[in-house]
Amino acid sequence: MGKPSSQPDSSSKADKKFDKKVQFYAKVRDTVASLTAKKDITKKKLRSRQKKLKAYDLSALSEFLPELKAPRANDFKLNCKSRQQLILKEGNQLSAVLEHPAFQADPLAAIHQHLQNTQPALDEKPKKKKNQNGGRKKKSKKSKALSSQQSMDI
Repeated sequence: MGKPSSQPDSSSKADKKFDKKVQFYAKVRDTVASLTAKKDITKKKLRSRQKKLKAYDLSALSEFLPELKAPRANDFKLNCKSRQQLILKEGNQLSAVLEHPAFQADPLAAIHQHLQNTQPALDEKPKKKKNQNGGRKKKSKKSKALSSQQSMDI
């Protein structure tokens, strides 16, 4: 009698197994559908960004602009050997500066003098001096008193 009861169990097990497979495939189908939808959205966003970038493309103006020569400092690549050489060079420069008598006498004045000698002069218009109160003139009480006395005299 144990065997006839086992057959309905096996068919119900098969049904459960089949239902699980169907649910799994349904989940996979939903996931694939959502991922393709997200992918389409991101493609559309990228296209709109590219269109916006094309609107701001100023490369056509480059033919009218004068070409600037890049400074040679950009060609310098810092690898281990060049870094060591730079450290030695800068270390020697620092020790020379620290031993200089002008620097020892007044370091800030020596730095200021060095900057004046090495930096290009800036052509700026002298700025107007501002008052401490933000450029507004302060009316004095004496002038009011004088003006009221003058009006009384008249």
